[in-house]
Amino acid sequence: PRTIVVDYSGPNVAKEMHVGHLRSTVIGDAIARVLEFQGHRVIRQNHLGDWGTQFGMLIQHLQERGSGGGTLQGDLNELYQEAKRRFDADERFAERARQRVVLLQGGDPDTLRQWRELVAISKRHFQQVYERLDVSLTEGDYCGESSYNNMLGEVVARLDRAGLLRESEGAQVVYPAGFTDRQGQPQPMIVRKTDGGYLYATTDLAAAQWRIEQLKADRLIYVTDARQSQHFAMVFATLRAAGWAPGRVQLEHVPFGTVLGEDHKPFKTRSGEVVKLLELLDEAEQRDEAIIDQKDPQLPRDQRRVIAHAVGIGALKYADLASDRIKDYVFSWDRMLAFDGNTAPYLQNAYVRIRSIFRKGGIDPAALDRRAIAVRDPAERALALQLLLFAPTVEAVGRTLEPHRLCTYLYDLANLFHKFYEGCPVLSAQDAAVRQSRLVLCDLVARVLERGLGLLGIRVIEQM
Repeated sequence: PRTIVVDYSGPNVAKEMHVGHLRSTVIGDAIARVLEFQGHRVIRQNHLGDWGTQFGMLIQHLQERGSGGGTLQGDLNELYQEAKRRFDADERFAERARQRVVLLQGGDPDTLRQWRELVAISKRHFQQVYERLDVSLTEGDYCGESSYNNMLGEVVARLDRAGLLRESEGAQVVYPAGFTDRQGQPQPMIVRKTDGGYLYATTDLAAAQWRIEQLKADRLIYVTDARQSQHFAMVFATLRAAGWAPGRVQLEHVPFGTVLGEDHKPFKTRSGEVVKLLELLDEAEQRDEAIIDQKDPQLPRDQRRVIAHAVGIGALKYADLASDRIKDYVFSWDRMLAFDGNTAPYLQNAYVRIRSIFRKGGIDPAALDRRAIAVRDPAERALALQLLLFAPTVEAVGRTLEPHRLCTYLYDLANLFHKFYEGCPVLSAQDAAVRQSRLVLCDLVARVLERGLGLLGIRVIEQM
């Protein structure tokens, strides 16, 4: 067992989570679950954007708009957009906002109180999204940029002691080996600006240092979009050059592509706005509930909602996980909610079909004799061989950090089960030994589907 830190989700305080946060959250959670299942000690880290110049802008706007003495009310996005418009249009407000940053960094009590309120309200919103998404992140996993403030000066000092710090146009920088700009000159990574402020790179160096030295991590995994690939490559090179990341520590960036609309452009609302994640989750459940209404209008409302949540949210997550993460993928409700093809509903339906076999036969799977498997039919053999591939598939996902491998495996398993089910009678098998063997195979398929989907953060249901 190794100690592995998985850094994922990382939304910004005072902004609602949107579709752009979906991939990091869903992919990172699946990776954390798989590694934990393998027996590793997994430490989830939700690196919130909870510090920086934007908070001076937000807090000053709250102070001046006179809402309950600066108490945050209403929509997070609206607050941010209001403050940003003022900041861009009013130089005097912008200067007051910059002064507010100085107060925040200096520990002014009233400014800190409002900053803490912004963070607390944002965290409640984030947690609401995580619970709806069936994601395993908790409040204990939050560790935002502010957590490393007190370390940043020492990070720069340690880089200097390691002989890596240089000056460039008044800023303090490092030049990681192997990185050049368009002119072929060594490319700097700024760690302290000319005004003394720190950057993302400084915070990421501090976070990695903390995770290696204090959390004793053997493997650091960062799940962010592909546009940050060079940033993390430079951070990793600096960690190695400074001696903070010894050879035993794996440093891995897990990049992913963009969610596209059916027009093959970044996925947005019809009005061109970014899609809020909670609204997307609402729509997933509503669409699936409408499908259930058509299929079985007699189903009790409470049961419909449980199924709509499991299938709708599962479909949304699976569509993201089933494609090679490095590629962009096209968001399509019709495709992701379909009951055929490589979708969550198809896999969930295979599980439901197996459970219905046991209900119909009045059989308790726990009472089956596991030694009873006797493979005779080619469909049985194909199913048995696929079941044996579960362990190496999980191992491959843990090594490559590519959840789509598990999706492909489960889809192939469900396909082979349906072929087996069509060609090999189970409850109606004449030979008692054959019947027992096929029941054991069915139960194994159900258990692997449940476990595999669970590792992806997707629920199974008993009927649909």
